[in-house]
Amino acid sequence: MDQIGIRELRADVATQVRRAGDGHRVIVTVGGRPVAQLGPIEAADRQTSLADLAARGQVLLARRQDRPDPSTVLPLWAGTRIDQLVREVRGR
Repeated sequence: MDQIGIRELRADVATQVRRAGDGHRVIVTVGGRPVAQLGPIEAADRQTSLADLAARGQVLLARRQDRPDPSTVLPLWAGTRIDQLVREVRGR
């Protein structure tokens, strides 16, 4: 997703709106801080994706992409040390 400062947006608003109509998303920043998103109109029943939440500044994306999928189920029995389980999953 592209980011654009408010001043640059003011100078080139028509082009950015056309890009949004073509399906591109642009994050608008003020003083380097994301404050708005310019993008295509979507149906109300669409589920919010992680990328949408990140664009809104509501979550931070993981810096590393080699982590297990969040849907991964790990067996954990009483007395199991979580640090050992994490080490095993990470392959260390």
